[in-house]
Amino acid sequence: MSKNKNSVKIKKPKNINTIYGLPAKSYTDQEFWEKECNTVLSDGWLFVGFVHEFKKTGDVIPIFIAGKPILLIKNNNNKITAFHNVCSHRCLKLVDEKKNVGKVIRCPYHSWSYDLEGNLKAAPHIGGSNKHKPKGFNFLDHGLKGINIHIWHDWIFINLNGKAKKFEHYAKPLIKKFKDIDLKKIKYVATLDFGKINTNWKFLIENFIEPYHVQFVHKTTTNQPLKDHYTIVDGICYGSGVDVKQEDNKNSSSLSVTSRYLSLFPNFIIGNYFPNQVGVYLNVPISPGETIQKRIIYTSDGKDMSKEESDIVKKIWWSVHKEDHEMCERLQEGRLSPASNQGGLLSPYWEKGVQKFQKLIMQATMNSSKTMKRKKNV
Repeated sequence: MSKNKNSVKIKKPKNINTIYGLPAKSYTDQEFWEKECNTVLSDGWLFVGFVHEFKKTGDVIPIFIAGKPILLIKNNNNKITAFHNVCSHRCLKLVDEKKNVGKVIRCPYHSWSYDLEGNLKAAPHIGGSNKHKPKGFNFLDHGLKGINIHIWHDWIFINLNGKAKKFEHYAKPLIKKFKDIDLKKIKYVATLDFGKINTNWKFLIENFIEPYHVQFVHKTTTNQPLKDHYTIVDGICYGSGVDVKQEDNKNSSSLSVTSRYLSLFPNFIIGNYFPNQVGVYLNVPISPGETIQKRIIYTSDGKDMSKEESDIVKKIWWSVHKEDHEMCERLQEGRLSPASNQGGLLSPYWEKGVQKFQKLIMQATMNSSKTMKRKKNV
């Protein structure tokens, strides 16, 4: 049997100190991206948005993630629900911008209309002129297609294939890391909207969870010595931490506080910055080489942050992220070289979280390939 030339595999390590990363194709190849959308980004709980952005009943936010148009709705019960953003008639994308729709979501093409619970309420003239409810056409059968959703504090997760474990069980490795912090007290401070970044979404995750680059890339924006860092790997939760011996949380030019940087597979990122700050990142994968990112800053003690403090925090984090984005975009460009085909090398000490993340990526995509092969042989 011939081997699949398009398969993507991590090269086996020569020894414990020579560890290879994901090959270039996993960041650039369209076929791998499509497989990722249908496995990695569909099998588990995918982070897609923030509760605080929904102010009123009828607020809707469309997102395009994992190659699919999704619609988040605040319904009449003030609950946020998720649907495929597609009209049941001709499968037109229903909503193309964040807005308030009132009580009805109306398709602009033929005016089919849905209530905030996704039920089809009107299909004008479907059976002919002024024949709006033809015999045999059951409105209950043709509502919007729902998607499993879970709200954890201010953060919205969806499961696209409906097969994920209950969120509390799925996210247990991350949840227990915050047992000493009452996340019910988090209070919104500010949004940093970075828009589109020309890099694969995985690079943004990998960059966040490894501390190896900090003293080199952020030498003027942080003061967190490499020797004070450590790595964290617990199932599908991984990242790093740093215990700063002499903290300076009033410094207006650099970050110098004890911190935890954690990620929940596949795309949820949360940072806890002592004594009272939390940051959560939304990374929206839109293509092999493009990701939309925003960061929300909170206080973790329920207190407000003054405008002066907020401006300082925003300025520091904007600078830190811009430094990271430059590195991630250059990582993407580097994957265009044949020299990157084998994936480069990973530190066996500092990049343990990256190793775990990449292993989960490969397991999900390879399991999919095996399933497809079994179906073909049936």
